[in-house]
Amino acid sequence: MDIQPFVDGVVDGSLTDAQVEAWLREVYDNGLSEEETVELTHAMLHSGMTLKWPEKWANLVVDKHSTGGVGDKGSISLAPALAACGVKVPMISGRGLGFTGGTLDKLESIPGYTVGLEPKDILAQVEEIGCCIVGQTGDIAPADKRMYAIRDVTGLIASIPLVTGSILSKKAAAGLSALVMDVKVGRAAFMKTEDEARALAVSLASTGEGLGMSTSVTLTRMDSPIGYAIGNSLEILESIETLRGNGPADLEELICVQGGILLAAAGLAVDRHDGAQMVHDSLHDGSALAKFVQMCAGQGVDDALFESEHSVMTGLGLLDENLHTTQVCAQNGGCIADIDALSLGLVAGELGAGRVNIDDVLDMQVGLLLNAHVGSHIQDGDMWVTVYHRGELSDDHLQRIENCLTVTDAPVESRSRIIDIL
Repeated sequence: MDIQPFVDGVVDGSLTDAQVEAWLREVYDNGLSEEETVELTHAMLHSGMTLKWPEKWANLVVDKHSTGGVGDKGSISLAPALAACGVKVPMISGRGLGFTGGTLDKLESIPGYTVGLEPKDILAQVEEIGCCIVGQTGDIAPADKRMYAIRDVTGLIASIPLVTGSILSKKAAAGLSALVMDVKVGRAAFMKTEDEARALAVSLASTGEGLGMSTSVTLTRMDSPIGYAIGNSLEILESIETLRGNGPADLEELICVQGGILLAAAGLAVDRHDGAQMVHDSLHDGSALAKFVQMCAGQGVDDALFESEHSVMTGLGLLDENLHTTQVCAQNGGCIADIDALSLGLVAGELGAGRVNIDDVLDMQVGLLLNAHVGSHIQDGDMWVTVYHRGELSDDHLQRIENCLTVTDAPVESRSRIIDIL
């Protein structure tokens, strides 16, 4: 296939939308070889500007990307934790369609947080602090912006070569030396089966390596929510608790394992296990939290917001007094066998935490806060989730939330989130 001329035509407008769609449909129907996927991604990343870093950072510029899920807030704690361990993290993130906002939306629930930094400001902040979490500028991988828009309206999203090119063109344009991809698998994930997830993981790993990035992939379970918080402000508060060493075990596990892989790739850890311990220490000794506060201040937040212990403990003012709360109780006692992340995510989105269209306005404060996890024991009548909402909670939403909890008389072992590391 004539890949470079196609990408050139996408960017300069010499190809019509119909011509672009026809080319994309050919790929959707017939796929690309490993070499062609690398060629496509390379052309897409060089369709716009690429970030350049000092030579002394040759092996230190790293990042992580997730395919998303319910309660998926790991990047918010991981970037500052990595910076505390000595690597450079120019995290170019995105917004969310679906259950809740994406990483950028969640951070924007913090008053003053600005995601739009110019390249020179990104460089300055990464130099001074070690990390930033910002949005994609129009100059980075412009070919992807047009290709994705056409894929979105023509049903051409679920193509492994096109997904690979879309994700990695933007990440590679950030000038990374190492990348960890978190590919979620399960009912609340883009990839529903492990076979589908592995196929995407192999494509991402081989293409990333073909572009000169050390690329690893974690396959992680996405059937029950990650952590306890679902919703933009609620997930920020849980991220801060994680940075204070008080986070949920499953969230901390993901952050430590993925951070450990990147520290090993950067040569700052003996191996990923050593690196995981370094990340764990940063979460528990205050250094990761300090980097997070510095990052927020660098991106427009008044650092006085974090100065008061009382302010942190009372939610930084992110949850207003007009919110209603409804506590949902277990209908039966036993050991929790399942909490349906997909159904809870859909409810959260309908309450206002997510968007259907890119220009929808999010309600940053609504969401759900769980009081239990898979493997926990619960009594009949125990409260297991608090719903933060506007107005009255509908009977339909209440019933759907109640139906998300499955209990059993038999003991249930809480499994690791991580299925495999590639």
